[in-house]
Amino acid sequence: MSLDCVRIFADPEGRSHFGTARIDLFDVDFAPPAPRVEASEIVEARHGFLRVPGGWFGDWHPAPARQVMCLLQGEVEVEVSDGETRRASPGMIVLVEDTEGRGHTTRVVSADAAVIVFAQLS
Repeated sequence: MSLDCVRIFADPEGRSHFGTARIDLFDVDFAPPAPRVEASEIVEARHGFLRVPGGWFGDWHPAPARQVMCLLQGEVEVEVSDGETRRASPGMIVLVEDTEGRGHTTRVVSADAAVIVFAQLS
């Protein structure tokens, strides 16, 4: 069992690209006595929330850390340095790994703020 998510990564020359990351899920007894569920490996992380106003634009920047981000509200458009652009809507999970090089741009394309939960991975 697995879950696929969008991946943003940098190649050896520092150019960012989109890809796919596979998160393996395992049948676990996560919260007994509740029924078993599928869960990923638990990893050390620091987490927080972002609220980014509608119309906000972040020009080219690398990620501050390797992190998983999940959009909770709003709509965000991300461009990587090879020119590809993708939109994220609520529920989308993104593994961001372009911590070096040119990075990516981020634009909140919704009128409302984007709300994001993130976990910076150790």
